[in-house]
Amino acid sequence: MKSLTPRRIVAELDKYIVGQNDAKRAVAVALRNRWRRQQLAPEMRDEVAPKNIIMIGPTGVGKTEIARRLSNLTGAPFIKVEASKYTEVGYHGRDVETMIRDLVSVAVNLVRGEEQEKVRPKAEAAAEERVLDLLLPKAAPTGEEGEEERRGRTRERIREKLRKGELDERTIEVVTEERGSSIIEVISNQGVEQLGVDFQDAFEKMMPARQVSRKMKVADARKLLLEQEVERLVEKDKIQREAVERTESMGIVFLDELDKIAGPPSKEGPDVSREGVQRDLLPIVEGSTVVTRYGMVKTDHILFIAAGAFNVSKPSDLIPELQGRFPIRVELSSLTSEDFVRILTEPRNALTKQYAALLETEGVAITFTDDAIAEIAAVAAAVNKRMQDIGARRLHTILEKVLDEISFSAPDVEQKKIKIDAEYVREHVKDVAEDEDLSKYIL
Repeated sequence: MKSLTPRRIVAELDKYIVGQNDAKRAVAVALRNRWRRQQLAPEMRDEVAPKNIIMIGPTGVGKTEIARRLSNLTGAPFIKVEASKYTEVGYHGRDVETMIRDLVSVAVNLVRGEEQEKVRPKAEAAAEERVLDLLLPKAAPTGEEGEEERRGRTRERIREKLRKGELDERTIEVVTEERGSSIIEVISNQGVEQLGVDFQDAFEKMMPARQVSRKMKVADARKLLLEQEVERLVEKDKIQREAVERTESMGIVFLDELDKIAGPPSKEGPDVSREGVQRDLLPIVEGSTVVTRYGMVKTDHILFIAAGAFNVSKPSDLIPELQGRFPIRVELSSLTSEDFVRILTEPRNALTKQYAALLETEGVAITFTDDAIAEIAAVAAAVNKRMQDIGARRLHTILEKVLDEISFSAPDVEQKKIKIDAEYVREHVKDVAEDEDLSKYIL
C-alpha cells in the first residue's frame, strides 16, 4: 500500500477509464489516506475519520467502473452494493447491516487466500509425502542388512517420477474425512443472514466425521491432499481476527444508486425503502457496531464511496445527517463524441479490442479504421443527445449492431480479414440511427 501513491492510483485508473479526473483524484486521495492513517500514533489514529465521497453523474460515465477497478488495486476488503436493494429494518428485505457482514466475508476470503499462499510450500511437501506413503506402503521389517537404505533409495526414485508426472495416471486409494451434510433452516423475522451466527458450521462440527476410502488417479489425489494440508496448516482463529481488524481499518463500501433512496418523504405511508433506509444507513456510516458471524465489527473507520445519477433527485434531498457524513462530492461529466473515440481506442479493455479478440478465436481478423471509430462515436453521441443519455453503454449497442452480421457468419465466412470503415458503419446503423421511433427499441 505504501507504493500506491495518489498519482499511481490515477495512472492505473487511466488505463481503463477515460476522463473524470476529479473523481479519480478524489478516490485516490481517499485511498491514500487509509495508509496515512495507519502510520499515525494510536491516539491520533482513532480520531481520524474517513472522508466519505459522493460521485454524481449520469449513467454510463464511469462511476461503477472506478469502483470496480479500485477493488483490484487496493488489496483491502471491498464490496459494491446497491442502495435500492435495502429496506428499513423490520420489513421484508435486506437491512443495511448485511453490507458490513458481506464486507467481513470478503475480508475473510482475502486473508484466507493470503495465509494459504504462505503455507502452500509446506503443504505441498506434506502432500507429497502422503502420496509417497500410498505408492510405497510401509512393510514389516525383515531385519535384513541395508533394508532401510534400499527402501530409502526406492522412495527417492518414486519421488523423482512423481515430480516428473510419470505416475499421474496411476490409481491409488485415498482415505479422507467427510462430515455429514446438514441443511439447517432457521426461522426468524430477520432472516438467517442477519442473525450473525453460523448455524451451519456449528451443526457440522457436532456431526461426527467418517472415514471414506476413494480410488483416484495420483494427479487428483495430490490436489485433494494438498487442499487438506493447506486447511490443516492455516489458523482459522487468526484469519478471522485479522479479517475483522482489516475490515475495521481498511474496509471500503461502494454504495451505488444512492439517488434511488433520496427524495421527499412519502405522504401515503411509511417510506421503508427510501427515507427509512437513510435512517438505518446513518449509524452505519457515522460509526456503530455490527454483529457478524466472525465477531463484532466497528464501522467507524470504514470508507463509504457513494454514487448516483441524481437526475430526478439531488444530494440535498438526502436527510441532513446523512449529507454531513459524505463531505466530499465530485461531479462526473457527460461523455462527448471525443470521449467516445478515446473509450474505443485507449483503454486496455477497449470494446474494439474485445470484439477483435473474440472474432480472432474464429480465425477472423477485423480492423477498425480511424473514420469508422469516429463514425461510431458520432452516432453514439447523437443518439444519446436525442434520447436518454446512457453514456458509454450506448457503444455496446452500436457495436453489436455494426458487427452483427460478422459475428453470426464468422465460423463459415471465407474472407478472414475484414476492414470496417465509416461507410460500413453507416450502412449497418443508418436506418436505426435516423428513425427515432425505431431507435427507442434498438439503440
